[in-house]
Amino acid sequence: MNGLFGDISRRDFMKYCATTAAVLGLSEMELVSKVSEALAASSSKAPVVWLEGQDCAGCTISLAGALNPPVSSIILDKLSIRYHETIMASAGYLAEAVYEDTVKAGGHVLCVEGSIPTADDRFCMIGGRPFREMVKESAEKAAVIIAVGACAAYGGIPAAGPTKSVGIGKIVKDKPIINLPTCPVHCDHLVGSILYFLATKSAPPLDKIGRPKLYFDELVHDNCRRRSYFDDGLFLTDWNDPKQKNWCLYEKGCKGPDTYADCPVRRWNDGQNFCIDCGAGCMGCAEPDFYDGMSPLYTAESERSRNIMARKEAGLIPPKEKA
Repeated sequence: MNGLFGDISRRDFMKYCATTAAVLGLSEMELVSKVSEALAASSSKAPVVWLEGQDCAGCTISLAGALNPPVSSIILDKLSIRYHETIMASAGYLAEAVYEDTVKAGGHVLCVEGSIPTADDRFCMIGGRPFREMVKESAEKAAVIIAVGACAAYGGIPAAGPTKSVGIGKIVKDKPIINLPTCPVHCDHLVGSILYFLATKSAPPLDKIGRPKLYFDELVHDNCRRRSYFDDGLFLTDWNDPKQKNWCLYEKGCKGPDTYADCPVRRWNDGQNFCIDCGAGCMGCAEPDFYDGMSPLYTAESERSRNIMARKEAGLIPPKEKA
């Protein structure tokens, strides 16, 4: 079998199908049939290069949970995923060859998951190459660039560590980027943004920090079911008091009043729940200051501000770059 999959035997191809079928929740024969159909139409589908830097693969897992449309339909009917380390069956020279050919041809959808270390390139290497180099290389001829999740968008959790990690916008500065923060990315945000691009050949309308307005135009606070308790001045202060169970979580560190996202409306896990309804409070993961600027997560704003000031004075939080 030649072409997109290189020179591999039928036996190896069937092994790849079995592995991939398990990821997508399909039977092996279902996948073989779908792959055959997909290969016939692959030339007309958008090629995708998905790079993973400092991440936990949580955004990939979130995409795997997409139900409307299902992830199998997205991957096999709408996209031609050429390179994705977590779900691709190929490895080694074969995987690298497909990556290089796709990037060289250009016109691909570039998805970046995970942050990019700047303190030392050795913090994140892929195939012996610095991740930062791969991001720049693959972005050069990309048709659209999507920062998948909080880490890729603004640095996220790794940015709070010693790697001095940043989002893709700090590395690729000459091209527009669709930022899809939240930790992990919401599958609807990602699928919706990709389908919008495929339909219009352009990015959806974005806010001033690169987020699609369709998903990040309203405060979590304004759509929260606990909002009436906030207006009445009823704030949860004791987790063990049943009377306070549904009261506003602001005094327990909820970042809803400062966070733009549609979590209360869209919810997670096919509309089942989201952070505030779980009683945890909003972590602010859709904002550029997440994680370092939002922690400690479960403390009141005044206490959190004092904690942040103390950490800055101790040199634990570097000063922000001048605009």
